[in-house]
Amino acid sequence: MERRDFIKISALSGVMATLEGCRSAEKQLIRFVPEEELIPGIATWKPGVCTLCSAGCGLQVRVMQGEAEVVRHGQQGLIKMGLAKKLEGNPQHPVNQGKLCARGQAGLQVLYHPDRITHPIKRSGPRGSGEFQPISWDDALKELGAHLTAANPKASVAFLSRPLSGQRRQLVDRFLTTYGAPPAIWYEPFDEGTLREANLRSFGHDRLPTFDLGRADYVISFGADFLGTWNSPVAQSIGYGEMRQGRPGRRAKFVQVESRMSQTGANADEWIPCRPGTEGVFALGIAHVILSEKLAPPGPGSRAGSLIAGWSAGLPDHTPEAVEKQTGVSAAVIKRLAHEVTRTGSAAAIAGGAPLAMDNGLSTALAVNALESLVDQGQPILTFTPELSIGAAKAPPRANLSTLQALAGPQLLLLYDANPVFSAPPALRIREALAKIPNIVSFGSFIDETSALADLILPDHAPLESWLDSVPESGSSRVVVSLAPPAALPLHDTRPMPDVLLGLAHQLGGEVAKALPWTTFDAMLRAAYVPLRTRAGSIDAKTDDDFWDALQTQGGWWSAPTTDKPVAVEKREPVTTNSSNRPGAAGDFPFYFLPYVSQSFGDGSLAHLPWLQELPDVLTSAMWSSWVEIHPQTGERLGIKPGDLVEIASSQGSVHAAAVLSPGIAPDMVAMPVGQGHQNFGRYATGRGANPLSILEPSGVVDTGALAWAATPVKLSRAGGPEQAKLLLFAGGMSQFPHQEERR
Repeated sequence: MERRDFIKISALSGVMATLEGCRSAEKQLIRFVPEEELIPGIATWKPGVCTLCSAGCGLQVRVMQGEAEVVRHGQQGLIKMGLAKKLEGNPQHPVNQGKLCARGQAGLQVLYHPDRITHPIKRSGPRGSGEFQPISWDDALKELGAHLTAANPKASVAFLSRPLSGQRRQLVDRFLTTYGAPPAIWYEPFDEGTLREANLRSFGHDRLPTFDLGRADYVISFGADFLGTWNSPVAQSIGYGEMRQGRPGRRAKFVQVESRMSQTGANADEWIPCRPGTEGVFALGIAHVILSEKLAPPGPGSRAGSLIAGWSAGLPDHTPEAVEKQTGVSAAVIKRLAHEVTRTGSAAAIAGGAPLAMDNGLSTALAVNALESLVDQGQPILTFTPELSIGAAKAPPRANLSTLQALAGPQLLLLYDANPVFSAPPALRIREALAKIPNIVSFGSFIDETSALADLILPDHAPLESWLDSVPESGSSRVVVSLAPPAALPLHDTRPMPDVLLGLAHQLGGEVAKALPWTTFDAMLRAAYVPLRTRAGSIDAKTDDDFWDALQTQGGWWSAPTTDKPVAVEKREPVTTNSSNRPGAAGDFPFYFLPYVSQSFGDGSLAHLPWLQELPDVLTSAMWSSWVEIHPQTGERLGIKPGDLVEIASSQGSVHAAAVLSPGIAPDMVAMPVGQGHQNFGRYATGRGANPLSILEPSGVVDTGALAWAATPVKLSRAGGPEQAKLLLFAGGMSQFPHQEERR
């Protein structure tokens, strides 16, 4: 043992013994030699990986010496250590290039959140009661190991998680496969399975696209909020800035087609409202004009020539006049856009968001992909980030409605970072299915609606305390691996989920232990990524040790700029589309309902962070509350004024929220941001606002199985005045939405 380690252990052990004899003192000062050399008052910047969305952005973590309240072996006290103070983007990282969105900045609050689970706990009351009692790690792991050993058949063990990438996914896959359990159940409500399926059929890539917007001269987007919440928003915002202001004398035009104005739509040169579910019809209307008037003759490398024959059977019904009747967009606008988009050198058509979450979402995505192939003129703006062939799974796992059916029969459920009780349609009866599972073990750091049903909670480290890796699916022309060691020492008696699974593998022995021979997750990361040393990239090292050190210091590895360009499918079926058949203009539920992704909370998994609750919505300035957006004509017809409390009802139930009248939404649509309405998610999110996902129908996108989260029909009615709605607006001075009389 080295002298330095001896001093640390001796000092900590001595103080712990003192605390044991002084239980009346809740907070004692524990001092020992720090793990690293930190100069008081001088900041050290460490690499990190943002985990608050799937984009895989690189971080720089500002760390300074300080004192933190720490839990160790059941004792609590103050300890001198490096504390994370600020998060910024990593300037070297190819995806975010030093930039970081508001959600990424709030990642610091996960580390210091007062509602974090600080040690293992075991259910002591009825399931769902929230009654837990402390349990030691030894006893908790022994109990979990006993459940795994006793599982018979092993198919009765299930693993439920949000989709993972990189080595975390590899670890889970290997553990389940060699144990004999079925594949993991991946679930998230806003999964992009529809777009991946369309890209596979159109371009031969089962992946999300990467757009080189910095080279574009014309962009037309069909519902994709690429500056706010869709795909890789930081990377796309950087490209958008280059497209608009980075080329003196050359400014691209941007057109957004959607039924509800998003943050991206608010930045467009031209915002075109379109009837919900008809965006694909609109795209083929533009394609019809381009082909019939021969506006895009095949150029060098262009795919337009090979597409004309394949489309000939699908386009006769999409004349501008016919498309106008379906979409509500005039034939003159359709013709003008066709001429504009073909007069530029580099153009792109983008599909995403709500249009792909209608029941006809796949045909819409295929139609927009077809238009993209027609307008690229041999210089495609749409490409695909090259896949990593070493050490990581390729395509991300699919998450759809059918995957949740596997919750019907397991005897043991392992739960990690997923909350379907909150986010899944109520008709799927997730809570009832979980109630029938004898044993549920969660690795969550917070108690939410789903983990509240667990029998045992083994809390994970916070991301800034963990070894992290990510393999971004899009956002760069390079192969990218984001990787970082812990930026801070653990504050609480928690353990990283990957290390727990590795320990269980060795406890089980046999094939499971052989498949996972590493004792720690960082050893698994090293084994996976050190082979990248032989490939040309951002790190030139002579030895494996040097490469591993450089990989940690840089925050990852990335190859030289290359792209996987779209590949035309040889056998192309006629491209056709049709309007969504829901909800219909008449009947008990005459409105389309759009529960859109919140820029602050995503799918609701970040609502517990107070910085994001405090963040004003970019279009309404609302905060700490829920609201519903309706068109002024709709409000006038139903007697609804700004700030009134309204009821939105579907066949599955109803929610209440304050009304915001906006001309940026179709008259036959109502929209609500997702994220609020939690029944159990810490002090900052519980009992606040309404959950629009709670009234969704369990319908799927045709041919994909993805949740059609924009296809639920609803009805709307006034339920009260502004004094009952309690809408908070930053622009309104942090008060309720004022009465009309007060505004005058």
